[in-house]
Amino acid sequence: MIGQRLKLSRSAAGLSLRGLEAKIGNRVTAQAISKYERDETMPRAGVLAVLADALGVSAAYLAGGRSMVLEGVEFRKKAIPSKREETRTEARVLRLLERYLAVEELLGLSSTAWDKPREAPWPVLCDLAEVEYAARGLRAHWGLGPNPIPNMAELLQERGIKVLAIDLAAVDGLTARARGGDGSATPVIVVNSGHWGERQRFTLAHELGHMVLDVAAKMDGEEAANRFAAAFLLPAEKLRAEVGRRRKSIGWGELLELKRIFGVSVQALLLRCRDLGIFGPTLFQRLFDECIRRGWRKPPYREPCALAGEKPMRFERLCFRALSEGALSAAEAAELLEIPVRDLNRLMEEPAPDQAITGN
Repeated sequence: MIGQRLKLSRSAAGLSLRGLEAKIGNRVTAQAISKYERDETMPRAGVLAVLADALGVSAAYLAGGRSMVLEGVEFRKKAIPSKREETRTEARVLRLLERYLAVEELLGLSSTAWDKPREAPWPVLCDLAEVEYAARGLRAHWGLGPNPIPNMAELLQERGIKVLAIDLAAVDGLTARARGGDGSATPVIVVNSGHWGERQRFTLAHELGHMVLDVAAKMDGEEAANRFAAAFLLPAEKLRAEVGRRRKSIGWGELLELKRIFGVSVQALLLRCRDLGIFGPTLFQRLFDECIRRGWRKPPYREPCALAGEKPMRFERLCFRALSEGALSAAEAAELLEIPVRDLNRLMEEPAPDQAITGN
């Protein structure tokens, strides 16, 4: 039955029922499309092909059998422009995740189980300092030690969390669980593909915090997740070793080098040093006011030495592997990656050009 996939693809394309009717040249009515989505009737082969072409997917995809829903969706910011945009975002996430899982199945790979510590979720009852214990506990469980994390997206995927990067309009990220028809649940974190690397890394750690913390109702859940992200990316032991236990002054050159080492924004560094008592109120406020004066607190949030985005690459690697091993045709792989076949062939045959390490 094509109902869920048709509705999912239409929502992901940002089309209403009447919008899709118009896009297919009124081949069938909006009412007929609605019946297809409710699995009350099935479109003829010719209509199915027209619908697939209008939605940028294959007829085979629409006729596929996987059923999946998103549960517990939480956006990092509540600035989604409209309910329609929220629905579209969720549909895009489901469509990408469905393709991700399909490629794993083709290659005979089982999805990595979510490596959640037995102690999680850690309670945060009355003090944000309790978050420090959770961050240390998760690092210990994953065997990370105190050192900076080279790539947050790859780390989370190794630990059983699917990471997707898409254009999220007015939000930084979201967390959800994707539940399949067999009852299995896959944790998902989505980041904004248009953000700088340091902002993406903090978002990934922030959303991870939501997954492993149990914040009391009287506490601010967003503040707790922010504190967790800072503690996870900037462990107190390592930060004090690099900066010192107490500073009365610090230069911008040192701050930018620390930014490079830990992969976080200067603002996150300043807040973390304040919370750990490394910077006193006067030094912190002077430096933070300078961030505001330079416009780093406003879109596009670009600081000096901006880091390239952490694009999750595992899905792309699996598509290339499936193509090389004959599990996918070039047309099928191109559809999964949402790129033209000619671009896919070029990627398979030629080395990619050198990539800049900072954004433009």
